Amino acid sequence: MLFNSIDFALFLPIIFILYWFVTNKNLKLQNLLIVFSSYVFYGWWDWRFLSLILFSTIIDYLIGISLTKQENLTKRKILLWTSIIVNLGFLGFFKYYNFFLDNFINAFSFFGNTINANSLNIILPVGISFYTFQTLSYSIDIYKRKLEPTKDFIAFSAFVSFFPQLVAGPIERASNLLPQFYTKRHFDYTKAVDGIRQILWGLFKKVVIADNCAQYANMIFNNSSEYSGSTLVMGAIFFTFQIYGDFSGYSDIAIGTSRLFGFNLRQNFAFPYFSRDIAEFWRRWHISLSTWFRDYLYIPLGGSRGGTWNKIRNVFIIFLVSGFWHGANWTFIIWGGLNALYFLPVFITNNNRNNLNIVAQDKYLPSAKEFLSILLTFALTVFAWIFFRANNVEHAIDYIIGIFSNSFFTIPDIMPKSIFLLLAFFISIEWCGRSGEHALSNIFKIKKRFYRWFFYLFIFLLIFIYQGQQQEFIYFQF
Repeated sequence: MLFNSIDFALFLPIIFILYWFVTNKNLKLQNLLIVFSSYVFYGWWDWRFLSLILFSTIIDYLIGISLTKQENLTKRKILLWTSIIVNLGFLGFFKYYNFFLDNFINAFSFFGNTINANSLNIILPVGISFYTFQTLSYSIDIYKRKLEPTKDFIAFSAFVSFFPQLVAGPIERASNLLPQFYTKRHFDYTKAVDGIRQILWGLFKKVVIADNCAQYANMIFNNSSEYSGSTLVMGAIFFTFQIYGDFSGYSDIAIGTSRLFGFNLRQNFAFPYFSRDIAEFWRRWHISLSTWFRDYLYIPLGGSRGGTWNKIRNVFIIFLVSGFWHGANWTFIIWGGLNALYFLPVFITNNNRNNLNIVAQDKYLPSAKEFLSILLTFALTVFAWIFFRANNVEHAIDYIIGIFSNSFFTIPDIMPKSIFLLLAFFISIEWCGRSGEHALSNIFKIKKRFYRWFFYLFIFLLIFIYQGQQQEFIYFQF
């Protein structure tokens, strides 16, 4: 069930009415309704994979309780590794089995050996990378005694399967989301209205920006040998806005929907394309995943402690694993490696914490230095996205070679003026709202209701006018 579908437009108000007007007097019933609606939501894609979520829920629920009862260190480690192996085992099989098999066969054939093995036609369960990390962090936090396990199976099931963020995040921590299922929730008009605003902006990002940029990005990437270098640059820029509009749009809809039901999810994007260096970019892009890798991989590896080579090793590990998390393709690993190379200069020189404040805070425009820093960071990001979008490494290399061909300084073959106007409008609204949690957070500061409602109507009309062929969110494949 897609957020930008008629199915969801009917599903959401039905659950909302049942939640606030039928089950509102009983917390258990509210949580049970969330579990039921989440399983319906997920089963809309393929009901067979509901068993994976249920099995993962049961395993980590039981392991969490067992970890608290067990004081023997060896047995506690066995319990933790059981959770890790089960969760990563499912993820590894469904997502990486064919990748490892194909590379294993290729490695042997390189030395003149032949292995007869066939790839499997494995369907990747939607959202498995997200809910796997969510349940895994629960067990790890209990093992480290940072979290008390829950004995409320319904609340834990709701935490694992919560439908707004189930298939593409944000990846929630139990310390933030789980306690919200224990507390009686009351309808908050202000929170609900802000949630609707965030849903509206998320739909704009997805339907108007991402899906329309995707048409041109796909056209150019799928036929890259036919276009000039300048057009290939445009294709990479279109994809840059496509993936941001698509993924951050999903996060906005997820967070906004959660607010309708009285929940607070973590911010997942903080206007990353206004970043002044790559370290700031990664503090603002897919925040829930970046902090997950920081807390559960980078810090256990030693973090920034130790010598320079240890720092370099840890940075590369974190970015390469992050790339591999995104997909079973060498292009994602190279994308991660490129970002590690970008990150190292500011990290080694201890400049990775320079830009913690909002860019051009309390100003209308950035300074010349800030603007050039934003432009450079954006250019580096666009270049890295080429590997992320390419079908394979050869395609990415050919694409880059094509950019630097003799036709680099020509006028692009594809110049959709309407998309440029939409992007200019989009960037302007994002820039004006960069101090808030989302672009429309501060729109209530417009005192006259007429202007606010005119703006909402304008956004809604753009969504209606520019809705094209319904496309899945990119991160569903991860």
